[in-house]
Amino acid sequence: MLRALCFTLILLPGLALSQETPPTEPPMTLERLANIVLALDPDLVVRGPALEFTLDDIPVVVIADTSADRMRAMVPIASAEGLTADDMMRMMQANFDSALDARYAVAHGRLWGVFIHPLSPLEKDQLLSGLVQTITVAKTYGSAYTGGAAIFGGGDSNGIYQDLLDELRKKGQEL
Repeated sequence: MLRALCFTLILLPGLALSQETPPTEPPMTLERLANIVLALDPDLVVRGPALEFTLDDIPVVVIADTSADRMRAMVPIASAEGLTADDMMRMMQANFDSALDARYAVAHGRLWGVFIHPLSPLEKDQLLSGLVQTITVAKTYGSAYTGGAAIFGGGDSNGIYQDLLDELRKKGQEL
């Protein structure tokens, strides 16, 4: 009896995970992606598979590769020259728990905020959320290192934020 129960408990979660929910939106394509971005910035510039636009005064580049079924939204942050080991460590910590779906990345001598996702299953709200998070990691670089209001947890950022809060509380006591 116990063996059958254990088998059922192990098997049933796998069955639940294998059931796919039907897509609520049509597959994302380069054309659909461009139409969504065009609604955000009428000054959108299309260069082949690259979309260049501005959100909240920040330049954004989205590149889609239909053959690989991937897309990448990128926001330039700073030159990578001069990044210290502490800078890199903090960005890696943020990538684990506070950057959310956006990430810090280095390419071509530049520090970027990026959001990478499979293209065809990408839904409009996921795209919008990814763009906001990418802009937010760029804006909070050097301070909060966050993609938004939430922290996934289990990483180092909570302790770092707690240390900052404690430091600010101490300074507040001195005033």
